[in-house]
Amino acid sequence: MQAIMQDEQAPSAEAETRGRHAQTFLARLARTPVGAAGLLLVTTLALAAVLAPVLPLQDPLLLHMDHALTAPGREFLLGTDQAGRDLLSRIIWGGRASLAIGACVIAIGLALGISIGLVAGYFSRTWIEESLMKLMEIFASIPLLIWAIAMVGVLGVQPTTFGPFRLSNEAKLTLLIGLLYTPGLARLTHGLVLQEAASEYVLARRVQGASTASILFTDILPNVISPVLVQAAILMGVAIIVEASLSFIGLGVQPPTPSWGTLLADARNLVFSGEWWVAFFPGLTVFLAVLGLNLLGDGLRVVLDPRRRTSAAGELL
Repeated sequence: MQAIMQDEQAPSAEAETRGRHAQTFLARLARTPVGAAGLLLVTTLALAAVLAPVLPLQDPLLLHMDHALTAPGREFLLGTDQAGRDLLSRIIWGGRASLAIGACVIAIGLALGISIGLVAGYFSRTWIEESLMKLMEIFASIPLLIWAIAMVGVLGVQPTTFGPFRLSNEAKLTLLIGLLYTPGLARLTHGLVLQEAASEYVLARRVQGASTASILFTDILPNVISPVLVQAAILMGVAIIVEASLSFIGLGVQPPTPSWGTLLADARNLVFSGEWWVAFFPGLTVFLAVLGLNLLGDGLRVVLDPRRRTSAAGELL
């Protein structure tokens, strides 16, 4: 009976331990000035986008032609665009598309890049490493915009059906950018794994008869994941700029769905006509999102760098 109770208590104790580690990590991140600033910016923008359906906002697609190009004021806090649509509402709703694409791109890049980098680094000096890394070089050799233009030229901007799956243009671009982010993350992971695979603890685990999967995911991955996560946070900021750029030239999110890129595209003819708010506020939002993610990446670097943690612990002692 006592053994059964101990088995039941073990998962809860493990969950509590993970919870304490997460709280400690967030506390350390919040204590770093750049990390706290980045976390605040990213969290604010993400929460606004997630809560857009329940926020007291006007319909982002509702036309008010009698209020076209109204300057910021009490009724429209950030003004309106040339169709009289509320700019604040469109920026917040546009964040749902822009941030979702950025997050999905990074998720795809991390999943593929880490997996490829782990396998290639562990099986170094074999045909596996050679094949995988050459494939990554091929993907990285063609610029992103060339890939995007080629994909749109072949598939168009309309939803595309692949068997039982129906992919929107946003989904196609997300998959494409995620695949093109894979080489950089794979090469970073590969270089880190090469160092870890030659370590004594990995050799000892092999002698003990540990499986390849166990060594990769329980021993090597925890020791190389920190720099990869830092790079991923920075790359998400780049992904937001890429999405805005593609939407700006008509290859990304398609109207009437708002995104930060389409808002900037709508405002390009109004930059020098006096209606400064139409381009300024979407541009400012993109700037704050990218700045927040870069600051968050710097904060993660400070928190996750073992040398910094060791020196901080030494100072406390």
